[in-house]
Amino acid sequence: MSKEAYKGTVRLTVAQAIIRFLSNQYTERDGVEHRLIAGAFGIFGHGNVAGIGQALLQNEIAPAEGENPMPYIMPRNEQGAIHAAAAFAKTTNRLQTWMTTASIGPGSLNMVTGAATATTNRLPVLIFPSDQFATRIPDPVLQQLEDPTSLDVTVNDAFRPVSRFFDRINRPEQLIPSLLSGMRVLTDPAETGAVTIALPQDVQAEAYDWPVEFFSKRVWHVRRPPAERAAIERAVAKIRDAKRPLIIAGGGVIYSEASEELRAFAAATGIPVADTQAGKGAINCDHPCSVGGVGSTGGDSGNHLADKADLIIGVGTRYSDFTTASKTQFKNPDVSFVNINITPFDAAKQSAEMVVADAREALAALTEELADYRVDESYTAEIAAEREAWAAKVEQCYHVGNAPLPAQTEVFGALNELMGDEDVVINAAGSMPGDLQALWQAKTPVQYHVEYAFSCMGYEVPAAMGVKLARPQSEVVSIVGDGTYQMLPMELATVAQEGIKVIYVLLQNYGFASIGALSESRGSQRFGTKYRQRGQGSHLEDTDTIAGVDIAANARSWGIDVLEVHTIEEFKEAYKTAAASDRATMIHIETDLMGPNPPGSSWWDVAISEVSVLESTQRAYEDYQNDRKPQRHYL
Repeated sequence: MSKEAYKGTVRLTVAQAIIRFLSNQYTERDGVEHRLIAGAFGIFGHGNVAGIGQALLQNEIAPAEGENPMPYIMPRNEQGAIHAAAAFAKTTNRLQTWMTTASIGPGSLNMVTGAATATTNRLPVLIFPSDQFATRIPDPVLQQLEDPTSLDVTVNDAFRPVSRFFDRINRPEQLIPSLLSGMRVLTDPAETGAVTIALPQDVQAEAYDWPVEFFSKRVWHVRRPPAERAAIERAVAKIRDAKRPLIIAGGGVIYSEASEELRAFAAATGIPVADTQAGKGAINCDHPCSVGGVGSTGGDSGNHLADKADLIIGVGTRYSDFTTASKTQFKNPDVSFVNINITPFDAAKQSAEMVVADAREALAALTEELADYRVDESYTAEIAAEREAWAAKVEQCYHVGNAPLPAQTEVFGALNELMGDEDVVINAAGSMPGDLQALWQAKTPVQYHVEYAFSCMGYEVPAAMGVKLARPQSEVVSIVGDGTYQMLPMELATVAQEGIKVIYVLLQNYGFASIGALSESRGSQRFGTKYRQRGQGSHLEDTDTIAGVDIAANARSWGIDVLEVHTIEEFKEAYKTAAASDRATMIHIETDLMGPNPPGSSWWDVAISEVSVLESTQRAYEDYQNDRKPQRHYL
């Protein structure tokens, strides 16, 4: 297009300008372009129905010249829409996402949890909460929260601490720098997270003469910063000095698409690789240097090596308390850290030697510099022995057998056997992420999708929709507990509405297995963690399940197929049926609330009441005092 074509203006509403602008935004990395905003989720009310809603309708039936389609999906819950967008972004390695919009007040406020989930996981989502009138003539407008100390405060200010970028558009011309800043944050691998731009409902519908150039195609180049030469040299020196180095692969390896470089680095040096929840699959499970999960939800192989490691090489990890086992995992008194991270904030953790760089670039540089380096043969033999011992325990957990109800680990084993390398398993909360990190054998970076930075219950149902939109070629399997299901089931209707083929695996155990086990181990006797019919005595004495509660029937009512099974063999047959179907299907199976779960080899800090009249709590506090003794700040 000639320069002359970019001159002049076009008159559009603020909402229309947003959709036209977003339809022309792209990312590029390694020469490949993607539409940055792949589509729009929106629930409409009086705050946005005549603004963003009208703009999306106009885009659908009468798009302007140069305006690309903006596919629209109507979700059922505002929080669920954000989860779906975040799951889509995670699956596309943060190169694409969806926009979301909601009406003012409770509709917009429902998205705050989703924004926090995205930001905590370093995932880009674009949020347009509606706001009160900028003119303040209708004041207070319906659903407006009045603050007597300031007329500028709205419920949308709650987005500020959970967003990487926040703005409020009170005049049309403010939109231009705001959207450009928002795109910068969405596409910055170090700064990305929720971008929230609040839109007063009158401003959404206000017209303005926009410069045509504002709507031209923009390509945001996702950077791959190389490591400084001096930083690589310092890291190489520490690795050469180490006798027992251990790599911890985080989500940054997968987002950088650095798995090939990680495998090559491990193969060349013999350094073992443990994974975090976000990093599982970064190295294939059958690689001789892959030692599985590390930390509170890790397995013996990774944790035993982490206990003795004298150097931890963190690649793309933010070191959550589960990864460090609340600062008790790395027990070697001489342990030190080298952190490769594109974000200086994360690279500096554990007082590490910092390599601020793209994971792929840094790993390639380290491999070249360490061409003559390899760990000692005795260490290689120890790694192999740990891998073999843990593999045997995984098999035991996958094939428990001889119990009245299947263990959830048996369900995971069946799925691990049946799912393909390019299929995707999804989970987020409860005891399941712990079992999955310890046991799941991932051969590719795409197969394992567990949201554990925020561990948001309710994520799993809408996330499946987002993942399938990103990977229609994959079988997408979302594992949902009955507790999580009851928090956010309504996106099943959206899945049915859109004809999105996913498989849900509903584990029904009539309670919160994870918190029940935690409560019992911390002296609180599983209080408030079982779904039980209210009796006449203590909550702990209630034993009958709640009459009439039928999750399988509820799932059917949302419009998806449901297969009810009772044994692992029945489950396997049901999975084959679901995989062969072109419809969304739930497989419903009862599992044992009490486990068994994988053997634990690490710790998690959950504070215990220092004083109590309950003997169970007193004993738990004594144990807590002993368990926390190994804690160090890793200064």
